[in-house]
Amino acid sequence: MRHRKARLKLNRTSSHRKAMFRNMVTSLFKHDRIRTTDVKAKELRRWADNLITLAKRGDLHARRQALSIVREKDVVYKLFEEASEKYGAVAGGYTRIVKLGRRSGDAAPISMVELISKEKSEKKTKRKKKIKAAVEKKQVVEKKKEKVEKEEDKAEEKMVALEPEDTVQDLEVTSEAQDTVSDISKTTESDGAETEESESKKEDTQSKK
Repeated sequence: MRHRKARLKLNRTSSHRKAMFRNMVTSLFKHDRIRTTDVKAKELRRWADNLITLAKRGDLHARRQALSIVREKDVVYKLFEEASEKYGAVAGGYTRIVKLGRRSGDAAPISMVELISKEKSEKKTKRKKKIKAAVEKKQVVEKKKEKVEKEEDKAEEKMVALEPEDTVQDLEVTSEAQDTVSDISKTTESDGAETEESESKKEDTQSKK
């Protein structure tokens, strides 16, 4: 019966499987990343997270437990020295799996397991903050543009509302101008008639003489 034994067998014996993951986790902490199949990467992630929690604890017993798994003393020394700086405030999520496609020989799915340090996470947070600030700035500019466009639309509506009064005033002005023109034409006609009458009278008086 395999109660609470949720471990991958990978078609290997327990001794072979432990030796393989000990080598892989040693290489991971030595080079900060390693390429392997998807199934092995998921299991290797569990081994690496357990070792980092031991390194964060930092006491002698934790160091001896890590030395029973990792094969090189220099790697254990490096891990325990840098664990508090890299993973001090982070509670879990020390590794990342990136899928790379399939292997050319047997078409097995390949992934890359890499360690995530605090510096990388800080850079990511800074980048996210910059992107967020840029998006907020863009939204503010768009809101200002919308306000300006609304104000322009309101001004145009006011101008359109004022146009009929102006046209009425223009019509009144034109009617007044037409009246003045007609008055002027009447006066000129009357003046012309008077001048003709005066000239005819003069001619009559001259003929009588």
